[in-house]
Amino acid sequence: MASVASPVIFKEFCPLYSLLNAIPTKIQKGFRSIVVYLTALDTNGDYIAVGSSIGMLYLYCRHLNQMKKYNFEGRCESITFVKLLSCFDDLVAVGTASGRVAVFQLVSSLPGRNKQLRRFDVAGIHKSSITALAWSPNGMKLFSGDDKGKIVYSALDLDQGTCNSSLVLEEPSSIVQLDYNQKVLLVSTLQRTLLFYTEEKSVNQVGAQPRK
Repeated sequence: MASVASPVIFKEFCPLYSLLNAIPTKIQKGFRSIVVYLTALDTNGDYIAVGSSIGMLYLYCRHLNQMKKYNFEGRCESITFVKLLSCFDDLVAVGTASGRVAVFQLVSSLPGRNKQLRRFDVAGIHKSSITALAWSPNGMKLFSGDDKGKIVYSALDLDQGTCNSSLVLEEPSSIVQLDYNQKVLLVSTLQRTLLFYTEEKSVNQVGAQPRK
């Protein structure tokens, strides 16, 4: 008996004007008018996170149709990468052009969830632009990579409010992608792709030839 084909659902794609209209196109800084560029993007079922050239993170809640803003203290610098995670708490990691990395633990209205916005900073190991971020599924581990080839592991303890970071790998070329699962970190650089086994601290290259 032939199986019945599932119905085809047509969807219309259009600009998210409610989101875009909540982000300014320019800001005034002293006597200067600065154009705001959107520089990074990540989405999940609950949020759309947008990084900008002025160091502001715009976080759009898809359920409440609300926009919230988060920023780094100090100098205004471009956000280069954002990574959302939805586990017991909602988390968003943010990387900048100078190598700053911060984690925001978001406020939730659900019972038993986080009731106060908290921020964790990755100590200044990175000195150049952040190009990749990867979470562990439980939100206790964050890996960050930069354009000089450094990969930093940050252990987060949300109950204690601590973030401890260390350099775990250094490649000769820029990191372009990170992904983590089951104690294995997938790393792609401009030259090669490798598997880094975090428990053994060993490396297994994927393929024999470097990228041209």
